[in-house]
Amino acid sequence: MLSVSVLFSSFSRAQERSQYQHWLELSAADQNFADRSDEIGRTRAFLEFLGEDSVVFRGSRNSVDARTEYSNPEFQRGANEIAWEAHYIDVSRDGDLGLSAGPLTIIGGGGDPDLDSFGHLVSIWKKNAGRWVLMADIVVGIPGFLSLGVEPNFDDTRPVLEETAHPVMVMTEDNTLQSLIESDNRFGRSINIRGGQRALLRWGLTNTRVYLPDMGPAVGREPASSVYGAFLDNQLSTTNPVSLTHVGGYLSTSKEVGYTYGTMATNVDAEIENNESENDRFQANYLRLWRFSESNEWKIAVEVLSPYSN
Repeated sequence: MLSVSVLFSSFSRAQERSQYQHWLELSAADQNFADRSDEIGRTRAFLEFLGEDSVVFRGSRNSVDARTEYSNPEFQRGANEIAWEAHYIDVSRDGDLGLSAGPLTIIGGGGDPDLDSFGHLVSIWKKNAGRWVLMADIVVGIPGFLSLGVEPNFDDTRPVLEETAHPVMVMTEDNTLQSLIESDNRFGRSINIRGGQRALLRWGLTNTRVYLPDMGPAVGREPASSVYGAFLDNQLSTTNPVSLTHVGGYLSTSKEVGYTYGTMATNVDAEIENNESENDRFQANYLRLWRFSESNEWKIAVEVLSPYSN
């Protein structure tokens, strides 16, 4: 008779093989999307891949309906072409929800490479009727050049899978989209109580990833929380707390992966009281990938902040 440990080990190996197949499918979908953008142009490619109720985050405003944005003739005339490659892929156990992230080039006008700009593109994917569709994407800009010579590696994803709770632990009535939203809001409040660094130390996975303006991705809870705290310290003051406004999200059918998005901004009333101008106000879109951890609570796997102005 097989022991429980042998059965569990066999189950874990089978689970990882299944997860790897989902990972490969999402990696191929993201590459196909990038290739189509190169072949037929940015707006047509996006319209091919956008899912229903998908959102995008664009510079001077918070999330907007993606299909409306990309169908707008004015946007189509002004949109720069882009090129990107994924350097990181994450996917749920059921293979219905995932994330891709990697370097992005925004191609300037006139074919002059000196007019190009760079950043990281982080995208959320959902499987719909057997096909991966794009549900959200956000860009974090950086100064200087980013090479597109990258490839995702499943070995980079494996550590977060190992931090994720066993399927028996996540399939409970208490583990719902509402519990994910509550965790999202508690993390926002924790920033004001603990500061950005300690908040992410509390709420981040050991292998959490952070994408912030003007820097490369920070990987690992210690370095990620350090740069996250330093970034927010430069934006916020102790007399003007940040408020988080949750806008939307989704929970995978396997219930161990979900994403949330919304805005983070300093308090308007505090600005008036402290004689701060609207131009001094910190405003940012956030996109956050969560995993249900072995400690039976939601933890941040990927955190993205992209500041915007009115």
